[in-house]
Amino acid sequence: MEDDPGLGFVIQDNLLQNGYVVHLCRDGKEGLMQFNSQPYDLCILDVMMPKKDGFELAQDIRKLNTEVPIIFLTAKSMVEDKVKGFKSGADDYITKPFSNEEFLLRLEAVLKRTSGVEKLDVTPKTFTVGTYNFDPDNFLLQSGAYSKTLTRKEAGILKLLCERRNQVIERELITNLVWGDDNYFVGRSLDVFITKLRKYLSEDPKVNISNVHGVGFKLEIGE
Repeated sequence: MEDDPGLGFVIQDNLLQNGYVVHLCRDGKEGLMQFNSQPYDLCILDVMMPKKDGFELAQDIRKLNTEVPIIFLTAKSMVEDKVKGFKSGADDYITKPFSNEEFLLRLEAVLKRTSGVEKLDVTPKTFTVGTYNFDPDNFLLQSGAYSKTLTRKEAGILKLLCERRNQVIERELITNLVWGDDNYFVGRSLDVFITKLRKYLSEDPKVNISNVHGVGFKLEIGE
């Protein structure tokens, strides 16, 4: 994630030439949505980015994945910035200007250290939600004879809730991941979508999407 077009292109090109598959994002919110779209082996973050800075982005990534390596590549070289970076979940912190050779060696070192980390399962996955079966790839919610095709956003929200069953998911994190924004109107839209999902799941009284006031939502499934 790098908002400087020139530097972003140089870093991307350098990585491509060394055999890496790279997705370049220009701001923190775009980066968060891209990260949530598929599994990644490594995240390289600038700090000073629009919409969501690198420290905030690292914290959000850690809420979604505690293992994926994160490297900060930034002009912020003060000791307190480095400390904040590592506290945000970074595995390494590289300051600009930097040597391409050193950058690649440090990147390889981080990947080598984390190569034993269990990779995310990228095969299609369905969720059991009480008496319902939810297929997020096909936006399909089923229970017996009942079948409902969800919208993309409805499916995206329900997938997040299912992946973190019995855990509170912050409102801001949901809106950034599903809408790519967290303004007032998006927040109101989220409330509408949550109401719709509760209606779709209402046939099973053991299934509940609870509202943790001022924080977010939690999918609870009773015994």
